[in-house]
Amino acid sequence: MGKKKLDAIKNMSIKELNQGIAEAQKSLFEGKIKLATGQLENTSSLWKSRKEIARFKTFLTQKSATK
Repeated sequence: MGKKKLDAIKNMSIKELNQGIAEAQKSLFEGKIKLATGQLENTSSLWKSRKEIARFKTFLTQKSATK
């Protein structure tokens, strides 16, 4: 992941982080459905979605701890 994207996530508010988590979870769910029905071509998208959720949650925890 690029430095610019990490800096952008770092500067997000708690509300924006929660929205990012929700969007990534929706993407992961849709990917799992496509995988189950045999429509998913790029299986690495599931891995990327899980990592993105973890990143958002990490920064959310850091922001919550500093408050």
